[in-house]
Amino acid sequence: MLLATLGCWCAVPILVRHLAGYVDHWTNNGWRYGAAALVWLPGVLVAAGRGRLPRSIWRAALVPAAANTVAQVAFTSAHSHIDPGLLTFGLRMQLLAVAVGAYLLFPNERAMIRSPRYLAGLAFLVTGIGGVLLQGEMPLAGSSGLGVALAVGAGFGYGAYALAVRRFMHPYPPVLAFGVIALYTASALVAMMLAFGRNGGADVLQLGGRELAYMVVSSMLGIAIGHVLYYASIDRLGVAATTGVLQLQPFVVGGISAVVFGEAMTRLQWGSGAVAVLGAGLVLSAQKRAELSLRKAART
Repeated sequence: MLLATLGCWCAVPILVRHLAGYVDHWTNNGWRYGAAALVWLPGVLVAAGRGRLPRSIWRAALVPAAANTVAQVAFTSAHSHIDPGLLTFGLRMQLLAVAVGAYLLFPNERAMIRSPRYLAGLAFLVTGIGGVLLQGEMPLAGSSGLGVALAVGAGFGYGAYALAVRRFMHPYPPVLAFGVIALYTASALVAMMLAFGRNGGADVLQLGGRELAYMVVSSMLGIAIGHVLYYASIDRLGVAATTGVLQLQPFVVGGISAVVFGEAMTRLQWGSGAVAVLGAGLVLSAQKRAELSLRKAART
């Protein structure tokens, strides 16, 4: 399940980047997230019909859905300005956002975040990502600079989304929680598509069969299926192990992008990416150590 999650989330940036040449990002978001939400809708309706959907979940999902919407807009629009490899490295800033947010929101985690291992991991992470973003053959300016800003912004947005899910959605089953969040997010993104998308999103009707297939596949893999596999992986392996393996995403995406789009990253960028992933590994290992300590204390 974890490897399937990695495969899904490596394919999506490639597909979204290809679609950026055919539809604007408002249209891309509206159709892809709208289709994915329809997959989750029956489960939410069945739970509501059986009285298993708490009314409070609709209010609790507002903040996570808002963060998810902002992150999704930044993520998709970034594909119009930079290539997928660079973009996915920029998304690693999510871990920094989670660290800062967890320190502010969850006092019981502050000791772990202040630990030398965690702080060293964050330092490696920020240094490595900075190297990836700044050590390319061409200086960042104009469109490419905007793309990097959007990628980093998306990383912070997804970090805020993860924190909001943890803060507000922990009383609810994960499948129902994401189903409601997906419905809110899709509603917002479809409304944005109708308001800001070229021809109100109707350009999709002019796509050829291959591009339509890519849109459907990216919607299912990235949203409807990918999140189910992700939650299932966390349930069986834990957050640290799952998130650790997913740090391979930028390397896989960068390799595919080099073949498909001719994206060229320098040796310094690849090396900096390795430093960033090392930092992520230290952060996750500090989290794992803290979890094990808590379990040991609970047993004794």
